[in-house]
Formats: sequence, C-alpha cells, structure tokens
Amino acid sequence: MRDADWLVTGVESTSDGITIRVTGLQGLVQDQSAAFQSSLDDIQVKNPREAKIVGDGSSRYSKARLLLETTLRKTPFQRNSNALTVSTQMLARPLSYQQAAVRKALDPTHVRPRILLADAVGLGKTLEIGMILAELVRRGRGDRILVVTPKHVLEQMQQELWTRFALPFVRLDSVGIQKVRQQLPATRNPFTFYKRAIISVDTLKSARYRTHLKKMKWDAVVIDESHNLVNRNTQNNELANLLSSTTDALILASATPHNGDPRSFAELIRLLDPTAVNPDGTVDKDRARDLIIRRHRNSDEVASVVGADWAERKEPENILVKPTTEEDAVATELSRTWLHPDSGKSPATGQGAAMFGWTLAKAFLSSAAALQETVTNRLKNLTSRATSPDTQREIRALETLKDLNEHSLAGERSAKYAALVERLKNTVKVGPKSNHRAVVFAERVATLHWLQRELPKSLGLKEHQVLILHGGLDDVRQQEVVDQFRRGKSDVRVLVTGDVASEGVNLHAECHDLIHFDIPWSLIRIEQRNGRIDRFGQRESPRIATLLLDPSDARFGGDLRVLSRLMEREHEAHTALGDVASMMGEFSAVKEEESIRQVLAGKKDEDEVLRSVDDVKADDDFLGWLWDDIPEDGDPMPDGVGSPAAAGGTSGAPSGTHGDDGAGHAASGIEAERAPDATGLYASQVDYLDQALHLAFLKPEEQVGWHEHNHEHIAELTAGENTRGLRRRMDHLPKEYLATLKGDGHSKLLFATTIEKGQQELDAARKNATDKQSSTWPEALYLGPLHPVLEWAADSALVGLSENQVIAVRGNVDFPETLVLGTLLNRRGQVISRTITKVQHVSDGFAPAQAVVDLPGYLRTVGLTSNAQNPGAPDVSGLDRLIQQAVDSAEGALQVNAAGAAQDAEQRLDAWANRAKAWQQEALDLNQTADIRARRDRVEREQELADKLRPGRSMVKPLIVVLPQDTPVATEPAPEPAPKPAPESEPEPAATASVTNRNGETA
Repeated sequence: MRDADWLVTGVESTSDGITIRVTGLQGLVQDQSAAFQSSLDDIQVKNPREAKIVGDGSSRYSKARLLLETTLRKTPFQRNSNALTVSTQMLARPLSYQQAAVRKALDPTHVRPRILLADAVGLGKTLEIGMILAELVRRGRGDRILVVTPKHVLEQMQQELWTRFALPFVRLDSVGIQKVRQQLPATRNPFTFYKRAIISVDTLKSARYRTHLKKMKWDAVVIDESHNLVNRNTQNNELANLLSSTTDALILASATPHNGDPRSFAELIRLLDPTAVNPDGTVDKDRARDLIIRRHRNSDEVASVVGADWAERKEPENILVKPTTEEDAVATELSRTWLHPDSGKSPATGQGAAMFGWTLAKAFLSSAAALQETVTNRLKNLTSRATSPDTQREIRALETLKDLNEHSLAGERSAKYAALVERLKNTVKVGPKSNHRAVVFAERVATLHWLQRELPKSLGLKEHQVLILHGGLDDVRQQEVVDQFRRGKSDVRVLVTGDVASEGVNLHAECHDLIHFDIPWSLIRIEQRNGRIDRFGQRESPRIATLLLDPSDARFGGDLRVLSRLMEREHEAHTALGDVASMMGEFSAVKEEESIRQVLAGKKDEDEVLRSVDDVKADDDFLGWLWDDIPEDGDPMPDGVGSPAAAGGTSGAPSGTHGDDGAGHAASGIEAERAPDATGLYASQVDYLDQALHLAFLKPEEQVGWHEHNHEHIAELTAGENTRGLRRRMDHLPKEYLATLKGDGHSKLLFATTIEKGQQELDAARKNATDKQSSTWPEALYLGPLHPVLEWAADSALVGLSENQVIAVRGNVDFPETLVLGTLLNRRGQVISRTITKVQHVSDGFAPAQAVVDLPGYLRTVGLTSNAQNPGAPDVSGLDRLIQQAVDSAEGALQVNAAGAAQDAEQRLDAWANRAKAWQQEALDLNQTADIRARRDRVEREQELADKLRPGRSMVKPLIVVLPQDTPVATEPAPEPAPKPAPESEPEPAATASVTNRNGETA
C-alpha cells in the first residue's frame, strides 16, 4: 500500500541504506505498521525550503495551536538529557528518591539506559519502572517493550503500568498464551504481533519462546526479581543474557541482587554492561556504582518524604507457645532420637543423613500435617529399596514418630494453632462481622492446606473467606487470589500463603497484620515476608507476630531460641540498617538457611552467624564497597523540573488518599510538574484532546459521543464505527480494563481529567470491589500524556492537514518571525538533541536565529494563547520566501548547537569504545576458554550497537510564522481542508504517495 499516507515513526541507517518505519494514517493501512527501505523504494525527502505559508483562519488560531502542539508531542524528547518530562504528570506522587532513580537510568553519560533498581523492600520499584518506561516512550525509545515478572504478579504489574502511566501491555499468562495460539499461526512470532508484552520468566524460558526471542530487537526490557536469573548455566540465566543482548534499555529490579557469590553478582552486572566486569571476572567498582541505585526505609532521602504514607512498624511480637502434651511428646522424640540421640547416633541413613533430623524438626515446627507428610514420604522411599539393618532401624524410628504425631494432627490439639486462632480473634479482630484481615505465612504446603481447612470453622467464617496461595497453583489462580485479597469489599479475611507471596506482592492496602506461623531460617526471607505489609503506602502501623513453640526438652528448646534470635535480628537490621541482606554475610536465603542448620547441628557458632548490627557495620564484606559507597541522594533537579504548572493536569489528591502501592498524592495542592518540553498552549490534556477531536470531526459530540463533565472532572468518548482506528488500538489494552467499559456494541471510554480525580477513581475501584462483582480496574482512567486516545486523536487531526505547509498567525511582533525546530539524530534515527529557534525577518533581510529557551513564555509574549483573537486568515501573499530565509538561518544555528551535542555524544561513545577496546585487549591476554570467548563476542556485539548510536544527520522543520497584528485579512480566505466526518471511513485514493515523519517532514 504505497499509495497512502503514512506517519514516520523511525528512521535507521542500515548496511543496505535507510529503513523508514511507518504507521498508516487512514484507510486500509490505518494503524498498520510497515517499513520502507531505500534499497527497494524511491524515498524522497521534502525540502522544507519549499514549504508554503498558509494563513490560519480558525477561531483563536486553534488550528495553528493544535498543529504546533501535535508536532512537538510527536517529536521525541532528546536523549542527551535526563530531565523528567511525562513521568511527573502521572498518577504517582512526586517523590524525590524515585525521581532520582529515573534520572540515573536516563543519565546521558551511559551509552544506553541500563540500571539495577536495588532499593530495599517496599520503596516502590514498580513505580520507578513505570516512570523510566514513560520517559523512554517520550524519547521515542519505548515502542517495543518486554516486561518479565514472577507469574503471581503479572496482573499487578500490568495494572500499575496501565492505570498509572497509560502504558498498555498484553499479559501473556496461560490464558493469554492460549488466546495467542487461537489467533496466530503456530509459526508466527507472537512478539511481532504484540509490541508490548508482560510475561513470566517460567513461560519465557521455554524453548519455543526462546527461539522467537532470538529474532527480536527490543527498545526496553524489564526483568523484575532479577536475582533469580544470575546462576550461570541455567535456563533463567541463558534467558537473561539473550534479552540483555537484544535490547537497547535494560531495567533490572531486585531488593536482593546478590547471593553472596561474587561470580553471580558479576553476572548481574555483566547483563547491564559487559565491560563493567573485568575479563578476569572481578567487578569494576566505579562502573558498577554508575549502574546501581540502592536506598532503604531509613535513608535520609526516603525518610524525609514518605512521612505518614509509611507508618512505622510496631515492635514485632515473638509469642512463645507451650506445646500440648501430644506435641511435646513429638518434640521430645525428635530431640532424643533424631537431633541429640542418647545413643550418639541418629537413625537416619543415606545421603544427607547427618541433617535429616533437622528436616524432620523443621517440618514439625511448621505443623503436624507437614511432619506427617515428610515422614510418610520418607517411609515410602525407604520401603521401596533393599533393606538393611540400618534401614530397618530408621523405619522403626519413623513409625514411632509417626504414631506420636498422629495424636497432635487434629487442630484442637495443636497449641500453636490455638495461639493463631486467639491472635486472629482477639488481637486482629478477624470474624464474621469484622472487616479486619490478616496474612499468615507458612513454608509447607501441607500446613497451608491444613490451616485453610481448619480456620473457617474456628473463626466462624465461610470457606471462601480463607484463601490459600502457593507456588503449586497455576498462574491465573495465583493472580486471582492476590486480586481478591486486595479488593476493598472482598469477603476474604485471611490469606494463608507460602513464600511465593514474599516477592513482589502488595498486600498492604487492606491489611496491616502479618503472622509467621512458622519461621523461615533466613533473615532475607523474613524481611521479604514482612515487606508485603510493611511498605510505602501503609497508613496503619504494621503488626507482625511470630508463633514459637517452646518444648520442655531443654536441648530442643535451646535450639529453637536460635530461631527467636532470627526474628530479633531482622527487626534490629530493619531499624538500624534498613536492610537485612548483610546481617549474616551470606546474601542468599538458601545459604542463610544452611548456616542456621549448621548452627543447630553444632557445626557453627551462633554469634558468628547471627552477627550484631555493630559487627555488620564494622565488617568489610565483598559488597560493602557497593552498599556503603553508592550515593543515596539524587542529583539536583534539572532546570524546569520541579516548578508546579498546569501542563498535563491540575491538583493532586486530597490528604489521606493513597494508592495500592502508596503512589497517590498525600496532600492537596500538589500539582503536576511542568515538563521541560511543554508548550503551555493547553491547560490540560483534556483541552488538547477536545481541540484535536473538533479538528478531526465536524461534530464530535454526535459522531464520537464526546462530552466533558467539567464539574465531575470526567470526559467520555464512544469508540464506535467512526473510530475504527481507536478500536484497533484498544485491541491491545488490558482485558480487565476493557471489561469495565459500557456501551451497546460500542465502548464508552471515560477519562478522569485531573490527577486528583484519577487517584480517586483508582482508589474507589479497589475499595468498592467485591469478591464476585465490580473490578479493581477503574472505569475512568486518568488522561495522562501517554494515553493512547491522545495519540489517536492527534493522528486523526493530522489527516486533515496538508503536507509541507506552514501556518501563519498574527502576534505581538514588529516584524514577521518564524519558529523552526531543529533535531540531531543518531544513526538509529533517535533524537540526540532538539532546538527551537526564532528567526526574525526584518525589513532588509533577516536577523540571526536565536534559540527559544522558554517556549511557553515566548508564545505568551506573542499572544498565541487560547484567548487570542483572530479577525480572519492573515494575508500571506508573497511571504513564502520567509521560509527559505528561516531554514537557512536556522540551519546555521543548528549546526553550531548540533556540533556541541554531537561532540558530547561522540566523547561519551569514544570513552565507552576505548574501554571496550582495553577490555578486549586484556581478554586476549587470558587463556581463551569458552567462557572468555563468549564474553568477547558479547562485547563485540555491544560495540556494534554503540556505533549505531553515533550522531547521524540533522533535520529542520518550520513550525509556525508569526505576523504583526496589523497584517490584513486575506481577500480570498485560505482554503481549509474539507472536514472528514469519519477519518476511518472507507478509503479514498490518496492525493499523494508520501510519508510524514514525526517532525512534520514528508518523504
């Protein structure tokens, strides 16, 4: 379809010439992606000097204002700046420590955006991810994005990115994958069909999807809980390396990015930048610091801003429980036969016999049901193989233990269970007439099922009011459980969960009570559990309790006091350090558990393993240089960011409003910050949308159901027959959001037009959601600057504008002035820098171009505002020569500005290239193992990608001509393009075979 109008979305230099990526503007090609290649197509760039001036006869120069705004919106913000643009206008409270993370990710000294978000549990890494992605999209670097998360938080991540940042992602869980298989041929790569997808690491590492991934190039990849991908020679690690080598931007997120193994940590850093790890495997400390940001609850920059939106936790309670007679008998048998045998030898046989007694003890400390399961499985294994006297001895000991344990299996015979019920009833106040909720953690699935079965009877609840969550559930059920517990009007009162919920799940919106029914033998795991309710956005002081059995056997009781110290150490580290990872010096939950086993077995000293806070501070472990030296304070706010303005929104949410992750604004009067690329032409996003719709349609109220309910701060639009392009865009919106839309065969879209209203709608959706009715997805979504409807409306308006024309208006100027946009692109077609210049056409020629630093101020000065008066289209006869003058003058100024930007870009790339060369030379001096060769290949690929980021060509685009106020009205009004009642109606033959790029140039 070369006989159509296309919008250029990307230009890239390749070995075969130039590739132009486009999106169709109307007719059969509307919203369809395609590519033109100079080796196959005759691509001609329109000369901006030949542009014709057309007088604007629209009321208040609405057409000129819309065209200027749209052109600048579709021109990506420059990549050589880490200034925040759209991310400050979203449903996220403007927290300085989160903004610092975004600026660090966008730091232009980096060859590409690469960062490890290593903030401690609860600081809002999901919001930081959303803000970074939003900024990349605004910079034209976020078209194709892949987000990889654990399967139980797929919907949570998808919901946050859509409802707060208007970034739609297709969720490829098991249901989503089944839909893909129904829609696409088996040979079709699903990632070419879905430009933005969110998928679990378990799904993505399968051979089928790995094959598809090898053929993809991504603008950005996000890997949440990235510490699960660092073990070498695993499928997870192979997947991480594949994604790292096929993406421009890479965002890794993990509160525990290290497992105590320097090689694994180096592997994580190598994903971000292979040259940041020396060829010998040691980490380049200075380079690593540039790639990581790490803060915790007590960091000055965090503590100073979270305030009441993160209530301090109460002193955790370690509740000692005297066991029942039956339980005490089991404990005594475990101690005297298995842990501290009177004979001096445990009956355990086979591999791991020395520690099997503690496997039994840990199961017992979880529940009698868990111990019964462990014993039963062990007996099956023993009786299935040839027996020996030692094996027979173990079988007899296990049968004795099993008989004793059966007496304590009933819920009413478990002292710890009775203590749990007492805690839930009398402290948490869980009951049939109460709204209070609690999270109960236990390690063993058998324990979880037992608790789910018994608790409803003991608490007077119905079965569905106690939910269970563990890793054995499929991904859809896991997401459903999390969603039900978070609903404001859900009947669910207790969530019993395994440690699958200890990573990434937000449970604090409706709950501030957590109970450890058993203790994980790891400080890291304890902290992760507590972080589900103890996190930013928690307005109630978290209450955390641990149930600890206190058996009469002295030796066993002494062993269990080690576990009590674990809970105490976690709270000490939380208070004094803000992070527990370094307390035991293992940096791994698995390794911490093994150390505790060694202490319990008498093979390690308790004080050496469970170090004090002072000991940790004095220690210089291998990661101490990293956490101690990474600066916690963000860089100073760039000019233009931080000053309140009305661009993109109005006031913040009222006091007390907080989102599910604490992202809501905490105080009224907080306004969306003005973006450094704002024009000031429109007071809000809805004003811009309204003008675009009125230009695209004769009567948008009738044709697309456009209405503004100003008193309610709500606007609505019907996606029907006249909006087929919008409906195509909606195909890739979250299905849960689409389910909230109303309309008879059409979708009625509702928009919250202020940040305050958007936050209220988001909070209300969760608060009012019941178990079976309503949705936690808001029906009225905040109309943020990246909302797809704004892009659709802008494209619809552009269809009605003629190509290679410059609109003229009247303004407060003595001589005609032309605004010109100049951009410097790299070889991939990405904008390195952009400059707006003003050329004044004096009576005897024209003055040198001057940079317009404050565009909103300039437009206000000349009077191009919504209050401008237009007596009629100005007479522009004989003025086309001004365009050539403006382009010539602007090109000269652009060359000067571009030279500086190009030099900066070249210097950054040269510095990285020199480091890469030095790395390669150092690698050549080592023994050329397969591992070294693979690393060299990776660095070579990075060098090739870096070369494409070098400065390429520059472009200029005349934006608008401002004429003196006394310019007469044209005797023959300038022809207006015939309004199209439906831009998406049946296609008509195009008048030209051209493509229009984001800067308004055509080819």
